[in-house]
Amino acid sequence: MAAAASLIPRRRPCACRFPPLCRFLKKTATVISNPNSLSRPILVFTRGGSDLLRCFEEDAMDNKPGFTEHHISHGEGRIYARDHDGAGPAFVLMHGFPDNLHIYDDLVPYLTAAGRRVVAFDFLGFGASDKPAASYSFEQQLGDLSAVIQALGLGPVVLVAHDSSGAAAINFAVEHPYKVASLCILNSAYDNSPLNVWPEMIVLFADPALRALALAVAQSPAQFGWLLDWQRMKFAEPLPADQKLRFEQFVAPLIADNFTRPPGSGPAFMQMAAQFYEELKRNSTRLPLVKALDLPVKVIWGEYDPYLGVEMGRERASYFKNGSFHSVPAGHWLQADMPQRVAELMLS
Repeated sequence: MAAAASLIPRRRPCACRFPPLCRFLKKTATVISNPNSLSRPILVFTRGGSDLLRCFEEDAMDNKPGFTEHHISHGEGRIYARDHDGAGPAFVLMHGFPDNLHIYDDLVPYLTAAGRRVVAFDFLGFGASDKPAASYSFEQQLGDLSAVIQALGLGPVVLVAHDSSGAAAINFAVEHPYKVASLCILNSAYDNSPLNVWPEMIVLFADPALRALALAVAQSPAQFGWLLDWQRMKFAEPLPADQKLRFEQFVAPLIADNFTRPPGSGPAFMQMAAQFYEELKRNSTRLPLVKALDLPVKVIWGEYDPYLGVEMGRERASYFKNGSFHSVPAGHWLQADMPQRVAELMLS
C-alpha cells in the first residue's frame, strides 16, 4: 500500500473590493447553510443580525475537509481510497454500478464536521481505482472492501451501502460481524424480492436473453450515449426542481464521465450487471443469516426513486433484528439530493 501526504484545503485570496472588511465579517459571521449542501451557504449574517454578505460559496468550497490518499493493492490492481481523519467508528462509504466515490462529496463534510472518520473508496474498475483486464464480480467487491478495512487498520466500522454495493456491505457483515459496528443502507439492491424493479439499463445488461443487444449497444458510443441519456431522464423525472437541477449539474455528469472518460468503467459495469440476477438469488439464500445479525441497521431511503421504491426499503429494514427505516424526500442518489438530512440520520 502506498499513501500520499494529507491534502490540506487551500484558501484562495479574497477577491472582493474590501478584503479587510470581508475577513472581519467571515470571522464574526454566523453562516446559515443551504439545507441541501454544507458547501453552499446562502446567507451570512453578522452577530448583530444585519444581512451584509451573501453566498460565500468559493470560501466554503475551499474549506472542504482534507484527506489522505491511499492506493491499496488487491488482486490485479490497486484500490483508490480517501481517508478523512476523525474519531471512530469510521464510516466506510461504498458506491454503486454507475458511479464512484464522488457521489458522496456533499455528504462527507457533514460527517467530518461531526468529528467522525470517513473512508470513501472506488471499487476496482471504477473511478480512480485501477481497471485491470480482469474478471469483476460481487465476490471481488467484497474482497475490495475487506482489503480497504485491513490496509487502513480500521476497527469496527459503519458500512454505508448504496445501489449495487448493498451486497458487499450486508455480506461483509454476515461474514465478519465482529468487524462491523453498524450498517447504513441507502437505496440499494440485495435479494431477489418480488418488490424489485430495476432500471432499464440494468435489465438490458443483466438479462441473458438480451445479451447480444447489450453488447451491440456497448460497442456503439452513439447508442450507449443515448441509453445513458435516456436513463438519466428517467431518474430525474420524479425529482423536485431543486434536486433535479443538482442531479443534472452533478450526478448525471459524474455517471457519464465514469463511462466515457478513458479508461472508463464500462467493462466492470457490464461484467457486474451480467452477474446481477444470480447475485440476487444467492443473497436470498443468505437471508436467515442476515436476520440473525445482532447489530444496529439504519435503512435510509429516497422516496423519489422511480425504481427502488419505499416499500422495498421497508422490506429491507424488516430483514434485520435491529433494523429501522427512515424515508427522505429525495431520489435514488439521496446522499447528493439531501446530504444534510442523510448525515443527520447516519449520525443520530
